[in-house]
Amino acid sequence: MAATKTYLTGIQTSGMPHLGNYVGAIKPALEAAESNDTLYFLADYHALDSVKDPEKLRHDVRSVAATWLACGLDPERTLLYRQSAIPEVFELATILSSVTAKGLMNRAHAYKAARDRNAEAGVEDLDAGVNMGLFNYPVLMAADILVMAADVVPVGRDQRQHIEYTADIAGSFNHIYGSSYAFPIPQGAYPEGEGSMLPGIDGRKMSKSYDNHIPLFLPAGRLKKLVRRIPTDSTPVEAPKDPDSSAVFQLLSHFADEERTAAARKRLEQGGMGWGELKNELFEVLDATFGPMRERYDALMEPGSELDGILADGAARARERARATLARVRSAIGIA
Repeated sequence: MAATKTYLTGIQTSGMPHLGNYVGAIKPALEAAESNDTLYFLADYHALDSVKDPEKLRHDVRSVAATWLACGLDPERTLLYRQSAIPEVFELATILSSVTAKGLMNRAHAYKAARDRNAEAGVEDLDAGVNMGLFNYPVLMAADILVMAADVVPVGRDQRQHIEYTADIAGSFNHIYGSSYAFPIPQGAYPEGEGSMLPGIDGRKMSKSYDNHIPLFLPAGRLKKLVRRIPTDSTPVEAPKDPDSSAVFQLLSHFADEERTAAARKRLEQGGMGWGELKNELFEVLDATFGPMRERYDALMEPGSELDGILADGAARARERARATLARVRSAIGIA
């Protein structure tokens, strides 16, 4: 029997997740929790690099936590906690920075992209607008992972470099202090295929940066209006249509059962179903899927709900793991 592995996922706290987040991150993470030791943290300190509005940050952290719980995360099985509630993370980040080469940070994709944008805009100071939170982001992410001794870190392929950096930083520490304590080297887990890349309401990949996303828990009326905005061509109702070229059908196929999806495909290909009717089908499926979750989300967002207690309990349990790691690290480096 294979040993249980520790999966750790950092969750961005950038407002209510959308359908693409559900398919690409939330649903796979909940499935992983069924057979693994899982820790999921709300990356609120990472958010400080870009979010400077304290009310927005507080709301977004609660909203994202409520979303994951409403989608089915079991806080008894999975540790759900705020990054900011684990001070050991930040002490470890300081320790790791002492074994991390600046040249490694210079090559980080996010930092290089910021400098490239300045160069393209003709800005003389290529570091203009770059704060040290962005520059040191890979070190803090390494601390998030290593303090929990995670074995596997599921991330998108665009985050592969962060996992490689974590392995490099852990390797540097192990090279110096390995006779006393060595970090386990985590592995990345990357999505296969394009199944998690849902189209947004403009046909491009669903993304908040494109403002084309469908939030998970919109009220039914707003959800219906947003679905109706998805662009389609003017092919008549009775004319055959290509389902695979339709963002509406692609979304339907992700959330409807096989029988309903097959029936819609057949009617589109043979003629007899218009885009408006297909949009109504998509709305009905989304509302039926996420309506009960929406009720749970709304209840969790109420003041005095169980949400804060769940996060506090998760943080207490997560800190036990973090303290154990940091104690070994402090002993290894010579700090009692």
